[in-house]
Amino acid sequence: MNKTAGTVTVGQLGERGVLARILAQLTAAHAATLGPGDDCAVIGDRPGFDTVITTDTMIEGPDFRLPWHAGFELGWKLAATNLSDVAAMGATPTALTLSLAVPQGTEVAFLEQIAEGLDAACRTLAPGCGVVGGDLGTAPVIMAAVTALGQVAHETAVTRSGASEGDIVAYAGELGLAGLGLSLLFSHAADDGVAHSRTLNELWAEHPELLSAQLAPAPPIPLGPIAAAAGATAMMDVSDGLALDGARLARASDVALHLDGAALTTHFGTQYGLEVPVTAMLEGGEDHGLLTTFPAATALPVGFHQIGRVGHRAAGDPELLLNGTPYAARGWDPFAPIALNRRG
Repeated sequence: MNKTAGTVTVGQLGERGVLARILAQLTAAHAATLGPGDDCAVIGDRPGFDTVITTDTMIEGPDFRLPWHAGFELGWKLAATNLSDVAAMGATPTALTLSLAVPQGTEVAFLEQIAEGLDAACRTLAPGCGVVGGDLGTAPVIMAAVTALGQVAHETAVTRSGASEGDIVAYAGELGLAGLGLSLLFSHAADDGVAHSRTLNELWAEHPELLSAQLAPAPPIPLGPIAAAAGATAMMDVSDGLALDGARLARASDVALHLDGAALTTHFGTQYGLEVPVTAMLEGGEDHGLLTTFPAATALPVGFHQIGRVGHRAAGDPELLLNGTPYAARGWDPFAPIALNRRG
């Protein structure tokens, strides 16, 4: 055993460094055709088809706050954030499991509302998919972990690593609204007994699109398989911010993503009549749209908008550029100080 392993903290390494240390200790499963590092793992377990599988945890405090999240919205978000990972592989969601741990004093009605939200999200976003099992336990705060499974034709899953120089960079879904919604909540909504200028109901009435994007997102789940059928070379769910996730895709494909600020403004600068700054689009996070690359001659499927091009990247070159200028890979890191993340 390395006796110095405990001298470095997760806060010092950040998510990327922590994952590298953990994955180095794991042995690959024989059935896995794609292991850790993408939106989903891929298991070649049936003739003609592959299963994709992903899991995500949401914890009261860093990931959600009860003064802002009703049970229904929490259940919806738990489903939506995992369904988007499945869609990002070009797969069709088939099933979810939920592991839920709550304090002893939690009202049963709240758990029923979570279940209702999970079910409604599946029926709305991925008809035919549903919750097939899970686990229930106790914890000091509410902790929920969803595992999502999907189906894709054998060896056709779209990964992060297939982008090539000259490809189109495209995006589908909302962009920047969830981050603006979170900023709105931090600025105006009551939290842990702290009074602010608006009640949650007032904020919902005044800014329904922003709060919905943050508290009950609706990712474009059907567009994942459509993108795959159209020849997508790489794809990923944008959950931690377009800049950070774009840099991840670029790193996995060993390319550079050249984003076009004018294209971002044209397609996403005004959404639902709201002005969305480019910084919010790049760094807001929790959009759960699909960042996708397509061969240069591809006619983009309806719902996708071109926002840049894939370029060459030599050793030491930046992974992400905006209007030709390197752009820092800023976004959500669970091990960064909470003041830097501001996730609800």
